[in-house]
Amino acid sequence: MTFKLWFPLRSLVVAAAVAGGVASGVLPMQAAQAQVRTLPDFTELVDQVGPSVVNIRTLEKVSSRAVQGLQGDEDMLEFFRRFGLPAPNIPKQTPRRNRPQGDEEEVPRGVGSGFVLSSDGYIMTNAHVVDGADEVLVTLTDKREFKAKIIGADKRSDVAVVKIEATGLPAVKVGDVNRVKVGEWVLAIGSPFGLENTVTAGIVSARQRDTGELVPFIQTDVAINPGNSGGPLINMRGEVIGINSQIYSRSGGYMGISFSIPMDEAMRVSEQLRASGRVSRGRIGVTIGPVSKDVAESIGLGKAAGALVGGVEPGSPADKAGVEAGDIITRFDGKVIDKSSDLQRSVASTKPGSKSTLTVFRRGSTKDLSVVIAEAEAEKIAPKVSARENKSKPSPAGQAFGLAVTDLAEAQLKELKIKGGVRVEAATDAAARAGLSEGDVILELANVVVGSVKDVDAILAKVDKFKPLSVKFRRGDWVQIVVMRNPR
Repeated sequence: MTFKLWFPLRSLVVAAAVAGGVASGVLPMQAAQAQVRTLPDFTELVDQVGPSVVNIRTLEKVSSRAVQGLQGDEDMLEFFRRFGLPAPNIPKQTPRRNRPQGDEEEVPRGVGSGFVLSSDGYIMTNAHVVDGADEVLVTLTDKREFKAKIIGADKRSDVAVVKIEATGLPAVKVGDVNRVKVGEWVLAIGSPFGLENTVTAGIVSARQRDTGELVPFIQTDVAINPGNSGGPLINMRGEVIGINSQIYSRSGGYMGISFSIPMDEAMRVSEQLRASGRVSRGRIGVTIGPVSKDVAESIGLGKAAGALVGGVEPGSPADKAGVEAGDIITRFDGKVIDKSSDLQRSVASTKPGSKSTLTVFRRGSTKDLSVVIAEAEAEKIAPKVSARENKSKPSPAGQAFGLAVTDLAEAQLKELKIKGGVRVEAATDAAARAGLSEGDVILELANVVVGSVKDVDAILAKVDKFKPLSVKFRRGDWVQIVVMRNPR
C-alpha cells in the first residue's frame, strides 16, 4: 500500500529545525519561534501608520417624515446582532409632538475611512464616501472628532479631499507605485462596519488591473469590507501606495479580490482638488473600442492592438485634426496604445490646450495627426431625489428581493434625460447582494422597460422570485446590468 505525503515544504523545514534543536540540546519551542520570526511582523507598521488613519462618518438631512420611514429594519439589526457589532442608531417611528412634518433632521448616512495627507488637516478618502453628505465627521485615533469641509471630490477617480481645523497631525508617507511588485506583503487599516482601526493584511495580486475604470487598480487579497473605503494600502516600508476603493463580489461581501487606487494617480487628483476644488481632464471627441483579432487581420494591422475609432464628434479636436471613423489609433505622443483604455487614460491626463500627436493606421499605412486637447466636461452626478420631492409610496412587490423603489419626479426625469424609471430608496438582501444601492435609477427589470412603480409591481408579480432577475440601472452617468438572486 502506498501513502502520499501532502505536508507542505514549510512543515518539513519546521520539523527538521525542531529535530535539529532536540539533537543539539535546543528546546523545540525555541526552534519553532526562530522559524516564526521569518514571517512578516506588521506591529511596527501599525504603530507607525495607525495614528494617521481616521474614521469618517457622514450625515444627511432628511425630512422628519422620511426619518419615520427609516425605522427599525429588523433584518439589518439581526445582521449586526449575529456578528456582535454595535447596532446603528435607527430613529424610532414615534411621531414627535409640536414639530411640523416638513422639518429636517440629520441622520447617519454612511461610514468610511481616510488618512492624513498633511499635518495641517488635509485628509484623503474616496469620493463615494462623502458623495451626497450634508455633514462629514472625522474621528482621529485619539478620539478627537472634527467637522470636516469637503475641499473637492472627483467621482471618475473616486478620490476626495476633506479638511479639518487641526495642526500637528501625523501625515502618512507616500510610496512609489512603480516599485510595487506582485506578491509583496501589504496592509490595510480602516473601519469595516464601523469598527475603527481594523488591520488586515495580504499580498499584491496584480498591478495596473484594468476593470474598465479610468484608473488602473492595484489588486490585492487584503480583506476589504464596507467601511474600509478610503483607507490606506500600506507597503512593508510603512508607505501608502494606494487607497482602498472597491471589491469584486457576487454576494456583497469580501471574496478575496480587492482594488486600490494607485497613489501616484490619487496625488495628481488631490493636488488639483486642493488648488481649485475640481479636476481638469483632456478630451479629443471620439468614441473608441477594442481592436479584435479579426479586424486586425482584415486590415493588415498585424496584431490586435490600438483603439478603434467608432465615431468622431463633429467640430471636436479629433474632427479638426482629421481623424476618421474606422481609424485605429496606435500611438499617442509616441506612447504605444496597446488597448483602447490606454488612449482614454493618456488623453484624460493631458493638460487641456496642449498639442499632441496621434498616430493612426488607415488603409494599410500609418499617419501622424496633430490634435489640440480640449477640456472634458465635468461628470454630471445623478441628482438626489429627497423624500420631500418624491411623494409616492415604496413598491410593496419589491420586498421579496429587499428592494424599495419610488417614482421619479418630473424634474428629475428631465435632468436625467430619461422617459421613465424608478429610484432605489433602499436595497437589502438580494438587491444589496446584486450591488444595488440607494440613489440608483432602475431602467429595466427582467428585460422589460420600467416607467413607474406600477410597472415594477406588475413585473415582480409575474416573475419567479427564486430565479435570477436581470436589472438594468443607472448610477451617475453609467448604465449597468446586474442579476438579483434569492436563495432558496
